[in-house]
Amino acid sequence: MENKVSKGLIEFLNKSYTAFHAVENIKNRLLSEGFTPLCEGEKWNIKKGGKYFVTRNDTSVIAFKVPQKDYLGFNIVASHSDSPCFKIKENAEVTQAGQYICLNTEKYGGMIMSTWFDRPLSVAGRIIVKTEKGLESRLVNVDKDLLIIPNLAIHMDRTVNEGKVINPQNDMLPLFGDLSRKDKFMQVVAEAASVEKEDIIAKDLYLYVRQKAGFVGLEEEFITGPKLDDLQCAYTSMEGFIAAEESDSVAVLAVFDNEEVGSGTKQGALSTMMYDTLTRMNRALGFDEEYYLRALTNSFMISADNAHSLHPNYSQKADPTNRPVINKGVVIKHHANQQYTTDAVSCAIFTQLAEAVGTKVQHFANRSDMVGGSTLGNLSNRHVSLNAVDIGLPQFAMHSCFETAGVKDTEDFAAICRKFYSSSIVKNENYYTLR
Repeated sequence: MENKVSKGLIEFLNKSYTAFHAVENIKNRLLSEGFTPLCEGEKWNIKKGGKYFVTRNDTSVIAFKVPQKDYLGFNIVASHSDSPCFKIKENAEVTQAGQYICLNTEKYGGMIMSTWFDRPLSVAGRIIVKTEKGLESRLVNVDKDLLIIPNLAIHMDRTVNEGKVINPQNDMLPLFGDLSRKDKFMQVVAEAASVEKEDIIAKDLYLYVRQKAGFVGLEEEFITGPKLDDLQCAYTSMEGFIAAEESDSVAVLAVFDNEEVGSGTKQGALSTMMYDTLTRMNRALGFDEEYYLRALTNSFMISADNAHSLHPNYSQKADPTNRPVINKGVVIKHHANQQYTTDAVSCAIFTQLAEAVGTKVQHFANRSDMVGGSTLGNLSNRHVSLNAVDIGLPQFAMHSCFETAGVKDTEDFAAICRKFYSSSIVKNENYYTLR
């Protein structure tokens, strides 16, 4: 099986310790491909045929490629950079049982907490450093097996395999060391960032799993690793975006932060970031608001956030007739109450895209007696309203600290994105044409 994109995804996962690092890795790839960085606080000089990107909060990025002639619309793939994890609190060190130093943490997003037990962990994120020029934002990664959250022995809890209630304040504090480690945590962070401890003014630090992503299976048909939801979609859409040929539409790659906590931040999908970027680009090219609004009718968004696969051990949790399987096709997600953006039009357009590259699609719906999750498509549509479809790559163990997905699905979605970005979707009267 051809797995070039999947190998790149594994490398990307293994150096994307946090949303900050994921976006930094995307930025570096865009720069290597000749994209021009834009600053939101400066005037934008946009030219036809140009390639650009803009970031916000160091955790969200929107990149776009402008065609050589007047554009018809926007082709957008949107995903997210964040994943459920634990954030380090202020005044992080806490003495436990009079003998140990642990770190005080709080949950970010809805994770499967039990998966974090008994794994080598470390800390990464962003620090704000005092310099002669002012406050500087720097990324940091403590590149060592620094921490662990030890489980309780079964001898002390004979009912552990019958279901255990986990208290995040009491049970999920990572062990830093014995009492000799007191007051040394921020010194470790400072040394990893090559700064003085006294110069660190503030921080956004998170736990991450040290176990590396890789291939699993007799023919290495599965990918396992941290943060597949949703860095798998972020990376594959980036690969399709970069590889695509020019079309009559503006190709837009969007990776937002904070999807796991509702997207309601300045850098989330519910913010004005997409609207701000597209309207500024439109004005910089010399077009008026009327042109922008007309272009939205010839625009399409793929909201890409991973989907649940039929589970080998819990098949009863799946819908009776919509049961996606890993490596059997990209999943179109449906919801009657519009948790997902998919409707008949957008479903048909995405199906046609998949058929154009020789791949199949699958369909997902929640069981009618179960509450499912939501994603970023409808939230982004509140500010930039256009036809959109919600899709995902099927996976196991969503929101575990270590997840499983498929190689073929990774390659298929990259091919679909390349085709999508190389095309235009035009609406004439009641007809939609892919060209």
